[in-house]
Amino acid sequence: QVQLVESWGGLVQTGGSLRLSCAASGRAFSNYAMGWFRQAPGKEREFVAAINWSGGRTSTADSVKGRFTISRDNAKITVYLQMNSLKPEDTAVYYCAAGVGVGLVIPSQYAYWGQGTQVTVSS
Repeated sequence: QVQLVESWGGLVQTGGSLRLSCAASGRAFSNYAMGWFRQAPGKEREFVAAINWSGGRTSTADSVKGRFTISRDNAKITVYLQMNSLKPEDTAVYYCAAGVGVGLVIPSQYAYWGQGTQVTVSS
């Protein structure tokens, strides 16, 4: 079992920045690839970014490429999502997830999920 807790969502103006954190506990965090997804009201959960177990490989959705960066600190068993140049369309609940494998971009590929943190970008 892996428990995940997201934090540091909030309200920000267009063009602003936020850094989300996802703290993990439980089994061998460094064994897992980690991902960030988001879900806006009335929409499906969508992939944002993923990082492999070592942090050496990342992937990012086209909609956030160049603005969002995923990273991890295995010593602190935490994964981060740095979000810059935020837009109103980035408003959503953001979830972190843990899974085993590479190139994980689909929600069903992840075994463990956090409860989510709200990000609201005002225009």
